[in-house]
Amino acid sequence: MESNDGEIDRLERGLLVEHEESEEEPVIYTASFEEREENFVKYQTVRWVLYSLLLLLAWGIGLIMLIYLPIRRYILRKDIRSRKLYLTPNAIVYKVTRPVPFPCFGDLKKEKYVLLPSVADIVVEQGYLQSLCGVYSIRIENVGVRRSPRDDLQIQGIADALDFRKAVLMQLSNLRSKAFSRQASVDDTSNLQISHSCTTSMSPSRSIKHDSLSHSGDAAVLQKLEEVGSSVKRVQNLIEEHHLQTSELAA
Repeated sequence: MESNDGEIDRLERGLLVEHEESEEEPVIYTASFEEREENFVKYQTVRWVLYSLLLLLAWGIGLIMLIYLPIRRYILRKDIRSRKLYLTPNAIVYKVTRPVPFPCFGDLKKEKYVLLPSVADIVVEQGYLQSLCGVYSIRIENVGVRRSPRDDLQIQGIADALDFRKAVLMQLSNLRSKAFSRQASVDDTSNLQISHSCTTSMSPSRSIKHDSLSHSGDAAVLQKLEEVGSSVKRVQNLIEEHHLQTSELAA
C-alpha cells in the first residue's frame, strides 16, 4: 500500500513539474482575502489567547505565548496579504509567503497545484468561533479514498468562498462534458470501423456464392446439350437403318 501511494505521489509531482514548466495558463477566477483580513487576524488572535490561558494554568508556557502575541499578529497579516488563490482551466493554484516564527530568519514560500480532474468537491466550512469572527474556510477534497481528509488542502480567510466554489464546480462540469463528448466521438468512430469491416468481410462471400451459382448453371446447360446431341445421333442411326432395309427389299 505504501509503495502504491509513493508511486502515485511521484506521478503527481511529475505532473506538477510539467504544469510549472508549461506556458502560463489563463486565470478564470481569482479569490480574494483582503476583505477578511481583520476578521482572520481577530479569529487567530482569539484562538491564540485561549490556548495561552489554558497553558498558563497548566505549565506556565502560556505567559510566553502571550508575550509572543504581537509577533504572531504581524506574521498573520503578512501571511494573509501574500495569499493568492486562483482557478485556471486545468488546476487550482494556491501560493503563500509567510514569515517563519521569528521573522528575522526569513520567509517560507508555499505553492500548491491541485489538478482539477483530482478534485471531488469544494467544501465551505465555518465553525462556531469562525462564525463569531466572520471567517470562512474551504477544503478541497480529493477524488478517491486513498487519502485521509487531513491531506485535503484547507484555506482559511477567503472572502468569496461560495463564489470560488461555484466557479470550480462549473469548470469541472465543463471538463467532464468535454471528456464525455470526446469519448462519444471515439465510440462512434470505432462503431463505424467495425461496421465497415463487417461489410468488407461479407462482400467476398456474396461473390463466391454468385460464382458457384453461375458454375452450376453452366453445368446444367452442358448436360442438356449432351442429351440433345445423343438424341440426334439416335435419330440419325434409325434413319440410316431404315434406308438400308428399304434398299435390301428393292434389290
